[in-house]
Amino acid sequence: MNNDSRWQPLRQWLADNECGWSKSPTADDAQWGIHLNDDPPYNRLLGPVFGRGGASAVLLHNGREVFVHGEPDRADMTFSVTKTYLALLAGIAMDDGLLTDLTEPVCRKVPGIGFDDAHNSQVSWQHLLQFTSEWEGSCFGIPDQIDRYRVVGFQTAGESGRKGDPRQLHPPGSYWEYNDVRINQFSLALARLFGRALPEIFDQRIATPLGTSGSHQWHGYENSWVDINDNRIQSVPGGGHWGGGMRISARDQAKIGQLMLQRGRWNDRQLLSRHWIEAMLTPCAIAPFYGFFTWLNTGRKAVPAATEGSFFGLGVGGQLIWHAPELQLVAVFRWIDSNAGNEVVKLTRSLLD
Repeated sequence: MNNDSRWQPLRQWLADNECGWSKSPTADDAQWGIHLNDDPPYNRLLGPVFGRGGASAVLLHNGREVFVHGEPDRADMTFSVTKTYLALLAGIAMDDGLLTDLTEPVCRKVPGIGFDDAHNSQVSWQHLLQFTSEWEGSCFGIPDQIDRYRVVGFQTAGESGRKGDPRQLHPPGSYWEYNDVRINQFSLALARLFGRALPEIFDQRIATPLGTSGSHQWHGYENSWVDINDNRIQSVPGGGHWGGGMRISARDQAKIGQLMLQRGRWNDRQLLSRHWIEAMLTPCAIAPFYGFFTWLNTGRKAVPAATEGSFFGLGVGGQLIWHAPELQLVAVFRWIDSNAGNEVVKLTRSLLD
């Protein structure tokens, strides 16, 4: 497998293209994390952060592990790849009948947490899942404005402006913008809907049935504790922007990727409905590069070297999960040069042929 000489170019590429972040978030000269790009006083951590491993990778082809590199069993921060896991939990809410209509305003099922005024009462679950909500407010002390005008990943250009400046809001559903405050508000709403802590549900319904290592941890913020059904739980973020988020190994991520490739089926069990996975991969009408917290390759515009049906989980620090149904491939890359996604995809495809 990993000793196969055909993989030597990929091993060398990973060695040559490691993320430039310090391996310690407390190093004196570290420019570590994206909270540093926020305006004061929001340029600080609210949750824990952890030192990183080196460049790592796991490839599954036809469900079989064909390549590993680095530290595939090390549980590391995965930043915004966590958003995909929130989308999977929303699918469980649908399967369980807690959600029945994604176009329903969020305030009807979870009143009293910031969706009740004239503007926000128009925000639906689908708007949040597609980043078209234009939700306005603060979540755990951070205003949504801090991520207005933000440009990330594979998105096409939106309105031009300086990140964090005020921007006129559009009607919910009519404008796409990546916003980590709004994802955290979605996570809070989902926890209220379940009436339980989301990491519990993730463990019981996804991680344990998949037979993952159990080494993952999903951390919240120091101020994200809430009371739900007389229980004190910690609401968790959809990334590591202000710390916290999911720590998980590349091998465990590959299993989750394989679950998505198999449209929610694992062995003889349907862990999530096929319909939900397909909904996650349906292009947003006004942002065809995005589904439900998942990046798409519509028109092969995001990653030209990847297949049309490819979809991705992305996180800062060079976190890239490439799912290619046409190739029956799941490729997890950790701590690589974040600008070299197309390059590593092209190389990987050439080695599979």
